[in-house]
Amino acid sequence: MTATILLVRHAAHTDLGRILSGRAGDVPLSASGADQAHRLADRLAREPLDRLQSSPVARAQDTASAIGTGRRLPVEQVAALDEIDFGEWTGRPFTELERDPRWREWNARRSLAAAPGGEAMAAVQQRVLAHLREAAQEAAGMVVAMVSHADVIRAAVAGILGLSLDRILSFDVDPASITRVAAGAWGERLLSLNEKGV
Repeated sequence: MTATILLVRHAAHTDLGRILSGRAGDVPLSASGADQAHRLADRLAREPLDRLQSSPVARAQDTASAIGTGRRLPVEQVAALDEIDFGEWTGRPFTELERDPRWREWNARRSLAAAPGGEAMAAVQQRVLAHLREAAQEAAGMVVAMVSHADVIRAAVAGILGLSLDRILSFDVDPASITRVAAGAWGERLLSLNEKGV
């Protein structure tokens, strides 16, 4: 049997576009992000949802909580959905990172690069795909929403489509968007990419 996986990017947060938040602290949703999360929840309320999982990071948990409100569906915290560990880059402004040659290498060659003191993109892809496949086996015939982060979702999509990780910046995963995947013992198929949740 096939499971439907909804890969949901968390809504906009207060550091979006300015600071590489990564796993740092409890960066909250911005006011517009909280509104995005509620509108996304309203949209998903029209769809069946059997399980709801989230990255441990606050912005993902807040988005998942909005989706779960009114459903009496608990949010399962899943480490495999966590943001990339950006190591020493965590919490640094993008304007500063753009001057770092290692940052430019990271963005040009994701298949080989790793964040200094942090995670390699290949390891991120491995952990998210392993979780997606395990969840699909456990939830055959069901719909599972997984709230995660842009590059984690991009890594999963690249793996499903057989794309090099060097190509993950060639498509968007916007805040509060939905990417749908069908998954089963036969493998995975991308059903949609970057559906706007608002």
